[in-house]
Amino acid sequence: MFITAANISPLLTNVNWGLILCGFGMFLFGCTFMGNALKNYAGDKLREYIEKYTRKPWQGIIIGALVTALVQSSSATTAITIGLIRAGLMKLNQAVGIIMGANIGTTITAFLIGFDLDTISLYAVFIGTIFYVFSNRKKAKYLGEFFIGFGLLFIGLTQMGDSLSPIYKAPEFVDVINYLTKQPVISLVLSTVITGVIQSSAALIAIVQKMYESGSITLAIALPFLFGSNIGTTITAIFACLGGSTPSKRAAVVHVMFNVCGSILFMIFLKPFEAVITTIAGITGAAPTMQIAIAHIIFNVIVTILFYPFINHIVTIVQKIVRGEEDEKKGDDLEELLNVDVAKRLPSSALSIAHAATIQMGHLCAENIQEVVNYFDTKQPSTLETVSQIEETINGYDKKIQDYLIVIAQEHLNNDDAHHYMSTMQIIKNLERISDLCCNLTEFFEMVNDAKEEFSDIAKSEIKEMLSIVHTMMLKSIECYDNNSVDLYHDNKRLEEKIDELEEKARTGHIKRMQAGDCVTKVASSVYVDVVGIIERMGDHACNISRYTINHERAIGNPDVAK
Repeated sequence: MFITAANISPLLTNVNWGLILCGFGMFLFGCTFMGNALKNYAGDKLREYIEKYTRKPWQGIIIGALVTALVQSSSATTAITIGLIRAGLMKLNQAVGIIMGANIGTTITAFLIGFDLDTISLYAVFIGTIFYVFSNRKKAKYLGEFFIGFGLLFIGLTQMGDSLSPIYKAPEFVDVINYLTKQPVISLVLSTVITGVIQSSAALIAIVQKMYESGSITLAIALPFLFGSNIGTTITAIFACLGGSTPSKRAAVVHVMFNVCGSILFMIFLKPFEAVITTIAGITGAAPTMQIAIAHIIFNVIVTILFYPFINHIVTIVQKIVRGEEDEKKGDDLEELLNVDVAKRLPSSALSIAHAATIQMGHLCAENIQEVVNYFDTKQPSTLETVSQIEETINGYDKKIQDYLIVIAQEHLNNDDAHHYMSTMQIIKNLERISDLCCNLTEFFEMVNDAKEEFSDIAKSEIKEMLSIVHTMMLKSIECYDNNSVDLYHDNKRLEEKIDELEEKARTGHIKRMQAGDCVTKVASSVYVDVVGIIERMGDHACNISRYTINHERAIGNPDVAK
């Protein structure tokens, strides 16, 4: 039967699509707002817990589940994990456990909906608003944001469910449901596509819960939709690894493989699983929304249990699928690398360890500069997120290396060690500042992109030339610090002078173009001078790294550089 304007059911013409979309938007905003509030409340602790307490796969499963339950997004947990892999702070077998746990943790949203907290949600918004408006403390405001997000989640879901009710009775909808009942694979594919588009498995599952509660769909349709949502949510992991290291790409493939294989397995046993959920519902008297939540967690827990013994085999298979240069040599755990006992007993050896960690930090800075160039070229939001993730990781390096150096400084240091300590402390400060400036650059580029503007061809050429030189300087600085090379220091001095000249030329040329009326953009024209100024400062910091290295060598009387 073909649906035309002439035979559309009157029920469909009475549907208020504005209220449906508004409710859906409130639900998505509530989920995101609540998760972000908890993430901000915890600060850097979430990343630290993921990094620190995932030595073994079973620990990764627990941490992945807990963190995802907090941030209300398995995609967010997986993206953080991929960021740590890109930074070399986590290995692939650790990431597999976290990805498995993230799938379990994401079921918390379905359970919250299953508890039918509609009335409480109204009070939650009021309480959250009080915290947010009348408190001056950040923690209290974050708590307020959590309550507001929690309340809006249920308010939006209720509005969406009530507004959808006319659709459930329409003959056209009944025909579609009857077709999908006979074609569960179509339901799986449809769910995968929808989740990939909206990038929220929780949102789709919430809709399925409401539809199942209303009786408009059967369990035979609800379950394939649930399985498909697990596949669709992997799109975020794929975006997060684009342009990343080989291990981060492998982590994304693991995420896809795990969710796809689990969904296919349960599709094969769809009828028995449906019978199990029906039996559980009969014994417990669980409401329809809670039945879907129970099915969701059983599905993810069983898949995790089945795949857990094969984690190492999965890693091996993925390594064969995604071939490439191994980047995991950076993956020595920073907590283990910066051993406090070594710092107290053998400060000279500890300085060498801090030196190695600083080299890792420097390579991350170089990678972040390249990601800035990638964002400038592609304008991809995923690349913007990558810059932010690497910057957060570099901040972690900065804090941990500084703390480690402070422990070393408390011990008796000879002149050589004292100068090595001071140069390393100065170098990590410059590295951290370079990473901050990378984020500053992307913020300006984002402003231009949001305004739907472009830099002129001349401006683009100047920006890319300066960034290329800074990237080269960064690599030379790292090598200079690693090998105490006076030649690389002089190379960087020449490159710094060239950057200064290019910045002056770019600024002067831009002013002339402005005076001649050649610049027709508003945002791009206004931020261009700031952009080239930031790049020039990045060059200064890169040169400072090699300068502090050589000053250290001079201070200890190295004849090779004391000239």
